[in-house]
Amino acid sequence: MTVTLGWFLLLPHILLLILCLGQFQGFSPELLTESGNTSYRFRCPGPGGFQCTLTGLVFVMDQGAELLYRTVQWDESLLQSAGKTPAGPLFDIQCPEDAVCELHLPHCETKDALVCEDLLSVVHIAHDATSFLKPLKITDTHVIVRVPHLSLFGLVWGKTREMLGRIWNHWKQIRSQVLLFLRPLNPKTLRQNLNVLLLPSNVPLEEVKSKTRDSVYIETPSCCDLIKDQRYSVSCPEAYKVQPQNKEFHLDFGPNYHPTFEIRLPTSTEEATITVQDQRRGKVWEHVIDLTDSVQSKENLLEPQSLSPEKMLDSVRPQFVESVSEPVLNQLLDKLLQQGVINDEEMESVCEGTRSHRARHVIDMVRKKGRQASSSLIDHIWELDPGLSRTLHLRSRLTS
Repeated sequence: MTVTLGWFLLLPHILLLILCLGQFQGFSPELLTESGNTSYRFRCPGPGGFQCTLTGLVFVMDQGAELLYRTVQWDESLLQSAGKTPAGPLFDIQCPEDAVCELHLPHCETKDALVCEDLLSVVHIAHDATSFLKPLKITDTHVIVRVPHLSLFGLVWGKTREMLGRIWNHWKQIRSQVLLFLRPLNPKTLRQNLNVLLLPSNVPLEEVKSKTRDSVYIETPSCCDLIKDQRYSVSCPEAYKVQPQNKEFHLDFGPNYHPTFEIRLPTSTEEATITVQDQRRGKVWEHVIDLTDSVQSKENLLEPQSLSPEKMLDSVRPQFVESVSEPVLNQLLDKLLQQGVINDEEMESVCEGTRSHRARHVIDMVRKKGRQASSSLIDHIWELDPGLSRTLHLRSRLTS
């Protein structure tokens, strides 16, 4: 009878495990961006495994609940005394207690490195207390841990990696990504500047994009393997300057992501071959990029003083919808109503729906009212969220 009762009590957990052994359900979270900081929000409909398509995080749920999570800056002094170093972004995760039972954090290890025990662990930081969780399992892509309660979680390396790295360069190899961002054209020199970022593969692309909103992201197959602390260089036959000549690959997990290389190209360049080479001139990544996809973006940036307020709002519409926060959006509506740009009926029509739907409605409604209304919205964005205004280049690109 005792054995039967024990199995009965374990049945819900066994069923959940069977469910999660199957394909995780992928989801695209709602993006909440305020002053350049990005948060992710998603409501899990019930128990099961759910994988964020933007961060790679997997949440195994005991019940349906809303998830709110973001990356935060590491305090490496907390890790140094324990002989640990960051191995991925540090996530601040909020959710009702006991709703999340397991967390899968994406790692950037190559398959060969995973044969070593004690290579990776998970730091859990809560209420000024730091603990290190031993993984339940490490797969080819993720580190799996049980979740005691939610707060800060991040992957860390132990002394094993550093010791092996000193002996064999092979163990310093990291799954990585090459990201390309085309910067705004200089209206005086008419030069194209292409930034190349070398980053670990488990850095979320959305985090990098949120820090480079004044640039156009060029989508390419980005995966490659790089060796920590080895020097790399970039070549581009179409460029008239690439700087620096070479640079060490350091593991950067944010919150700011600085370019590893800058490529300067003639404005007329429509296609360019970018090659990343190791210190022996061996190719580790190469791709031919098409710059004609960014023609419209380049034209908008080429003559920053030629846009009317209405066209200005139209040119930044996707970024505004993606980036404006709920509190700022509500304050914008109050300002527009108080100033008479919108009336009570229009105010009520914007009160329902998701944040992105409401933002889209507001910018379209005001833009269609003409120059004066559009100028008012731009002024209020600057007043309420200067960081967002600078990101969208609203002030600098208006006609005088």
